[in-house]
Amino acid sequence: MMVWQGLLITVVVSFVMTWLLRRYALARSIIDIPNARSSHSVPTPRGGGVAIVLSFLLSLPVLALTGVLPWPTTLAMFGAGAGIAILGFLDDHGHIAARWRLLGHFAASVWALYWLGGLPALTLFGLDLELGWLGHILAVLYLVWMLNLYNFMDGIDGIASVEAICACLGACLLYWLAGFDSLIVLPLVLAMAVAGFLYWNFPPARIFMGDAGSGFLGIILGLLSLQAAWTSPALLWVWLILLGVFIVDATFTLIRRLVRGDKVYEAHRSHGYQFASRRFGKHLPVTLAVAAINLFWLLPIAACVVLLGFDGLSALLIAYVPLVLLAFKFNAGALESQNTQAGPSS
Repeated sequence: MMVWQGLLITVVVSFVMTWLLRRYALARSIIDIPNARSSHSVPTPRGGGVAIVLSFLLSLPVLALTGVLPWPTTLAMFGAGAGIAILGFLDDHGHIAARWRLLGHFAASVWALYWLGGLPALTLFGLDLELGWLGHILAVLYLVWMLNLYNFMDGIDGIASVEAICACLGACLLYWLAGFDSLIVLPLVLAMAVAGFLYWNFPPARIFMGDAGSGFLGIILGLLSLQAAWTSPALLWVWLILLGVFIVDATFTLIRRLVRGDKVYEAHRSHGYQFASRRFGKHLPVTLAVAAINLFWLLPIAACVVLLGFDGLSALLIAYVPLVLLAFKFNAGALESQNTQAGPSS
């Protein structure tokens, strides 16, 4: 009963904090003004993701003190999450050079991996592979990419919130079915923290998440996947499958822009989901499509890995093939001039 009360409190705290942050942003003119790189057309307050950050982080010491969460996991999540959120908050209120942001991303990732113990063994075609120091380096790069890609994918109303909720609740369901009950609490708390914010961010959004929230979600989701992998290596593949929509679109777009010689650190709106939102003339169909893909395609495949023993890498490739085709279909990474339709109203 106490767990359910805690989840309810998390939702309420996130909801109320988002409302307060919206009032604060309006009073201080912390507004996202539409420009040529925007996917919205109405000036909208930003920075609401701080509500997700605070409602989740405040729950961590409580979970640790009650014995639900180990202290090393608490320190990993709290330190890395708070660091990334503060960095994003400062960037939302001013501008921090890309090199300093990236340094902060690496520092937060190293901190978290120190407490989690690095990258556990990977399972490939039934074989457990210990990568040693190479694995730790790959894990740092993975976390840095996860937090950045989540920032890149937070470009239309509700999409980042819906992706986080779908991935977390999907993981919780699979944990429950597979008997990994001890892993359920953290993703469930995160889903509740995001749900309170989503009320205000659902299309048409009344407040945006901002870098503080999107970067925070990216690194926490990455850490949840590594935490789960220490319990069972197959669970890392489960998380990579559940987060497939964001991973494929962001990675496909980045590679295509790199090959073309674009300055990848500059703002753009050439992700597949952004082209799709302009094609449909609004954000809602794309956000709902992401939820449908997660529920009806990615979740069943992830279930096959953890419940039926399917090879994780093979399942991931099967899951990603249609997502890559969708990226092609919606011109992910293409020059923005290839899609001249008017942008959707927000």
